Amino acid sequence: QVQLVESGGGLVQPGGSLRLSCAASGSIFSLYTMGWYRQAPGKQRELVATITTVGRTNYADPVKGRFTISRDNAKNTMYLQMNSLKPEDTAVYYCKLEGYFRPIWGQGTLVTVSV
Repeated sequence: QVQLVESGGGLVQPGGSLRLSCAASGSIFSLYTMGWYRQAPGKQRELVATITTVGRTNYADPVKGRFTISRDNAKNTMYLQMNSLKPEDTAVYYCKLEGYFRPIWGQGTLVTVSV
């Protein structure tokens, strides 16, 4: 059974940085595209970034140039480096295994950007 566990969230001031991690159990991590999503209070969940099995990346416009997605297949872990954080980046961040026969989501990690 595949499980995803996010970590690294917290409270940060505007302009600060955080690095999120998504650790996957099981042996299929390297076979699938992975994604980061976020859900702000009162809003729908939205895509932040994706990374393919060979490292091709895609970013949502609001985070381009500030966030970097990466993965380490040997460690079954995906990362999201978030720089120049803004209050509007405040959300619960989720990782997802893309394209599996059923949705695989982590439990989420809260990122709060505030003074």
